[in-house]
Amino acid sequence: MLNHLLVCLKKANLVTIKLYMIMKSIIFPALMILATAMIFAFKPQQAKVDTNIVEKKADKGILFAEPNWAKAIAEAKKQKKLIFIDAYTTWCGPCRMLKQNTFTDKAVGDFFNKNFINIALDMERGDGLAFAERYQIRAYPTLLIIDADQKSTTITEGYMDPAQLLQFGKSVLAQKRN
Repeated sequence: MLNHLLVCLKKANLVTIKLYMIMKSIIFPALMILATAMIFAFKPQQAKVDTNIVEKKADKGILFAEPNWAKAIAEAKKQKKLIFIDAYTTWCGPCRMLKQNTFTDKAVGDFFNKNFINIALDMERGDGLAFAERYQIRAYPTLLIIDADQKSTTITEGYMDPAQLLQFGKSVLAQKRN
């Protein structure tokens, strides 16, 4: 009787182990597929980029044109303005601080939107690669103000608070007038 009971327990244990293996081989992959499908189902939509370089009215902050160097030059010639360039990288902490704290300032936006064609170029992508090579950009952020003939007027590196950036822009305009 005891032997029969042990044999039955072993068979039950083997059945349990087989069921576990079957469930593991079917249910785990099914759960992984379901989780993957849910991740992609809720993927956020990418923001649409406005490709117009024309100035827009802003309530606050610097409005940067599309990151296209040739269009910025053409617009600067057309409007007879200097070009303000934010040369940044995505991994740069001070670059993010500029975007978050300085470029969003209303006084800075009013001044730069009125007096410059503003463009932000990622130095590791697109037009930024050639721009970084041409102007020997080696530190981030680098802020440049260049005339439409592509002559470097003024270059500064590092983070600036709103007051410092306003002073930077005003000093360049004062030099241009002289």
